[in-house]
Amino acid sequence: MILDRRALIATGLSGLVLGAAPTIARAAPLPAAEGDMVLGSPKAKVQVVEYASLSCTHCAHWNNEVFPAFKTRFIDTGKVRYVFREFLTEPYPFAAAGYLLARRVGPAKYFEVIDTVFHQQAAIFQSEDLWGGLLKIGKGFGLTEAQFTTALQDKAALDAVNARVAKAAERDKVEVTPTFFVNGQRFEGGQPIEALAAAIDKAAGAKTAKA
Repeated sequence: MILDRRALIATGLSGLVLGAAPTIARAAPLPAAEGDMVLGSPKAKVQVVEYASLSCTHCAHWNNEVFPAFKTRFIDTGKVRYVFREFLTEPYPFAAAGYLLARRVGPAKYFEVIDTVFHQQAAIFQSEDLWGGLLKIGKGFGLTEAQFTTALQDKAALDAVNARVAKAAERDKVEVTPTFFVNGQRFEGGQPIEALAAAIDKAAGAKTAKA
């Protein structure tokens, strides 16, 4: 797969080291982290954190097939505060570039960009033109090619992505995508909606423990 070298987004990714998974899940919502992207009411009793990678096919499947119903059932009704946290899996440059693009487009359309990348992921991978595929998405959100190129060459923004991923690996021991935390309870892999629903209902009825 080809991503134009002008992007320079692979810098520093090879040094990323993931920690081992913990044996005991937390019993409280995860604390806020820099770079969190959030949907839903801040007053919701249940926090669902998803660690996902734009280059992860399982993440794309969950986003495309499960998330719409999850959003309608839990986020839009105020039952869940959903937190999306960026992670990187191979091909690392594609995932990193997608996040840089989404943040360049801006917070108001961040989730729209993420959703678009996930929906077009398979076609982009099949074409093997990662740069061109993301450029097309960027243009669809109003960026010129020059603006797109500048976004992907933003070393400070890339460093921030790498820092968030490294902290996630160290702090929350994330090594599988997608990984979900329902008020701190860990679920690894693409979860069916009813599995998350059971955890959400249980968390909603429980007293919140201190983090």
